[in-house]
Amino acid sequence: MEAEKNPVTLLKELSAIMSRYHTLYAHFKPITIEQKESKNRICATVNKTMTMIQELQKLTHVELLPLTEEEKTAAEQLKYLVSDL
Repeated sequence: MEAEKNPVTLLKELSAIMSRYHTLYAHFKPITIEQKESKNRICATVNKTMTMIQELQKLTHVELLPLTEEEKTAAEQLKYLVSDL
């Protein structure tokens, strides 16, 4: 049977764990913010590019061939990534 730990020791350990958590949080928060901003910029660029392609298609009266399986897979992956933002 495991011996019970002293409550004071547990509080000290908890305090050390919380301190480590706060240090890590402070370290990674700017990275998380930059990651979110990067995803937002990528999403905006993709949307803008898609809009430009659609406008060019309308202006040039060009019809695209049906997508290949590889292109369909890539489009689905892109939709999934963009919806995850």
